[in-house]
Amino acid sequence: MRFTMTRGAVLAVYALLVIVPVTVVVFGSFKTTPELFDSPFGLPSSFSFENYDVVLNEENLAQAFANSVVVTATSVFLTLLLGSLAAYATARIPGWKGWLIFGFLVLGMSVPAQANMIPQYVLFNQLGLLDSRIGLVIINIVVGLPVAVFILGGFMKTLPRETYEAGSVDGAGPFRTYWSIVMPMSMPSLAATAIFLFVIQWNDLLYPLLFISTDSKKTIPLALLDFQGQFLTDYPLLFTGVVIASLPMVVAYVLLQRYFVAGITAGAVKG
Repeated sequence: MRFTMTRGAVLAVYALLVIVPVTVVVFGSFKTTPELFDSPFGLPSSFSFENYDVVLNEENLAQAFANSVVVTATSVFLTLLLGSLAAYATARIPGWKGWLIFGFLVLGMSVPAQANMIPQYVLFNQLGLLDSRIGLVIINIVVGLPVAVFILGGFMKTLPRETYEAGSVDGAGPFRTYWSIVMPMSMPSLAATAIFLFVIQWNDLLYPLLFISTDSKKTIPLALLDFQGQFLTDYPLLFTGVVIASLPMVVAYVLLQRYFVAGITAGAVKG
């Protein structure tokens, strides 16, 4: 009984730590600057969408939003495609050779992003990929691929060997087995990986800050920096931008929640 009460108290405190900042940000997006500082935790005097109109039309956040959608969606799709192919290959290779290749592919997770910034910048400059959306897509794939292989490979290795053998018996080649058998069975793991990659790449500020210099090619995290000045920050507009930037992540989680939960528990169930 005491443990149950303690756990409930801890969860209640954690819920408050999450709900209070979110409430301040959402309500703050409908307030003026004086109203926000006068009553940061109170309800807005009126739910006016003036801040949203300013952010989307005058501050060019709509263009940044479109850039983030294109870059993130393309990056996540290609990372999942390449990562699932690599994970499938390591799962099909028997013995220590498969584990060796798997370990080599996920080794990139141990390298800090900051350690690669200078050589990446020099390489992208030589290839003419600086200040381009294609450059951001490529770097996102490179950074996200070890994570995708790690998650998907760990799941595919738990699939029974008979799964692959059944495809061969029915006359399916390696690619047909991958596409028609393994991929449908890996949907929970793919969804969990997609959400994980989406959150990382949608919120990424480091690489856009390093590679992008043109205003029309900025992503949302980089565009939000424009709301913060050296001496003054327009918090209502900043909160509005944060709300707009958070909506795709909320929608993605709601749509993929069932698969995400299944993907988290898949390894434990099969283990």
